Amino acid sequence: MTRLSVRNVAVVGGGPAGLAAAEILAEAGLAVTVIERMPSPARKLLIAGRGGLNLTHSEPLERFLARYAPPERRLDAAIRDFPPQALRDWCEGLGQPTFVGSSGRVFPEAFKASPLLRAWLARLDRLGVRLRTRTRWTGWDAGGALALSGEDGPATLQADATVLALGGASWPRLGSDGAWVPVLEAEGIAVSPLRPANAGFTAAWSPVFAERFAGAPLKRIALSLGSGTVRGEAVITRDGIEGGAVYALSRPIREAIEAGGEAVVRLDLRPDLDAAALARRLAGARPKESRATVLRKAAGLSPPAAGLLREAARDLPADPASLAALVKAVPLRLTGLRPIERAISSAGGVTAGALDDRFMLRTRPGTFLAGEMLDWEAPTGGYLLQASFAGGRAAAKGALAWLGER
Repeated sequence: MTRLSVRNVAVVGGGPAGLAAAEILAEAGLAVTVIERMPSPARKLLIAGRGGLNLTHSEPLERFLARYAPPERRLDAAIRDFPPQALRDWCEGLGQPTFVGSSGRVFPEAFKASPLLRAWLARLDRLGVRLRTRTRWTGWDAGGALALSGEDGPATLQADATVLALGGASWPRLGSDGAWVPVLEAEGIAVSPLRPANAGFTAAWSPVFAERFAGAPLKRIALSLGSGTVRGEAVITRDGIEGGAVYALSRPIREAIEAGGEAVVRLDLRPDLDAAALARRLAGARPKESRATVLRKAAGLSPPAAGLLREAARDLPADPASLAALVKAVPLRLTGLRPIERAISSAGGVTAGALDDRFMLRTRPGTFLAGEMLDWEAPTGGYLLQASFAGGRAAAKGALAWLGER
């Protein structure tokens, strides 16, 4: 077995959290090796950037922090130390200025990830960071060294400190497959089960509806469950529904399904009109107009929205007020979660109690955790990446403090 040696620090995982940790550690003058099991780093970041890389959000910080669940003091502290504006400044320092979109989301002006990643990797290279790809971390050997497997067979790597930033279990083909869970559990480290987050849900559509409207968008809608309401868009799938408005409520929907086997959400197909105004429009329809024409002209519903209305209530009420009330609160029964492999992110991970305030494992001193490995979740909109960048830097600073104490 080959035995490798590296001075000071190893970072396992070449996503945003791992690379952010590597940058902080290398800037402090340490020799850093990044271990990445894929042929190249940050593949999920590159895919996320294909439609415009949403780095963070411009809303006030307190509202920003409230997006994370469950509330976690250490994550809050990490983001306060490296808030959205600091992330924008960091991008600017890489020659990649950002802008705030109409929704408040923040994007690089290049509107994609590849220029930012190239500039970042070039900076890390100048700092002396070594990137070792096609190498999987499999745990620790009897002497505490990192156990690795790769193209050259098994190896070990001895480090003075280690940052693990291995991601969750969504999009496993890009590198985050959750294979670290049994490794940590075998060490007695508590891990909350990994579950889909920012994912679609299943619904029992009729065959006719599924065939006609699979892939159709639902624009300018509002989705509600309990006291939570989100405006946005969704997409009908062959076996359910997904999209931004659904992702924003994915946690309470998932929890309702896990608790009772289903979740009944309410879909407002005309959130821009109150029920009374909509009823007046419906009452003003011509007597001889078909129901489809009334829904299209008077209610302003698209064919997919009208189809969804009929799917929820096969016999639509004739009374304008009752029909308006239905349009404003279409019951949608969701019965299951899409697989975690299809989710944008994952919930669950190493529990807060397993870490100290520096993101170090209590049972394995010198090992620090960052990113989606930890038990937190957030909606899309820049919150996921912001927490990964900030968490990686915080774990690296924790490692520096611990090394300094030694």
